[in-house]
Amino acid sequence: MTRRQFSLAAAALPLAAQAQIQARPKPPLCIFSKHMAHFQWDQLGAKAKELGFDGVDLTVRPKGHVLPGRAAEDLPRAVEAIRKHGLSVPMITTDLKDVSDPAAKPTFEAMRKLGIKLYKLGYWPYKREPNVLATIAECKRRFQALIALSSRYGLTAGLHNHSNANVGCAVWDYREILAGSQDQDAGYYFDPGHSVIEGGLFNWRVSLDIAQPRMKMSAIKDFYWEKQNGKWRTHWCPLGEGMVPWAGFFAAYAKAGFTGPLSLHLEYPGGEEIPAIQKDLAFMKQQVAAAYGA
Repeated sequence: MTRRQFSLAAAALPLAAQAQIQARPKPPLCIFSKHMAHFQWDQLGAKAKELGFDGVDLTVRPKGHVLPGRAAEDLPRAVEAIRKHGLSVPMITTDLKDVSDPAAKPTFEAMRKLGIKLYKLGYWPYKREPNVLATIAECKRRFQALIALSSRYGLTAGLHNHSNANVGCAVWDYREILAGSQDQDAGYYFDPGHSVIEGGLFNWRVSLDIAQPRMKMSAIKDFYWEKQNGKWRTHWCPLGEGMVPWAGFFAAYAKAGFTGPLSLHLEYPGGEEIPAIQKDLAFMKQQVAAAYGA
């Protein structure tokens, strides 16, 4: 090899590395349809596409875009109306938490026909009696029965770590519940915001490390603590204005090769207004580009 050939080859290495980074698959950016509840199915798809989303995290639960009792009839219609605008529906948000729920089987059947693989479960509240461990054991029994059904349809359940008195506020609750289940049947619907609420200094990092090997989807929202009437409370806010260390989360997602849906949540006052959605989506796109490559 001549000196010129060597120099050209050396100069090309950073470009090749850059191209590899740019080609890295990225997660689809979805709007949680709860925050566009005033839009009908077709309008929802049209507006989400106009704003620049890749897909919709569709609510199939009480007061949602699709009512549980009408999942068999309405879920296909809603998904068709959204998909015709060039968007995907990679996941749905349900309130399912027990196999005895009459909406479970019709919902799963509709999902299989539509090719939707991911669904979010509902929440189990902590019970004071008899104790925490007994509550987790009961939830695990209910969870195992539910995913035994959904796995027959080739579906994957996502457990959402929600702060406050919910099982899973501490992510290792779900680690115990997931133990013994197959990766393709269930995993985590990880929420950085709620993980920072329950563990602001470093526990969020521990929670992420636990969840990441089986993370299926992620909810994106931000918050900060504020004192109101002498009591500390969480205040939801636009992305980047709160306490969530987004650069750390997205860097970890990219390093792990996570490509599941990112669902944008806007729980703060005014979050359902279009300018707020646009602003948070722009922030999310910036973070993804920085972590995954332009």
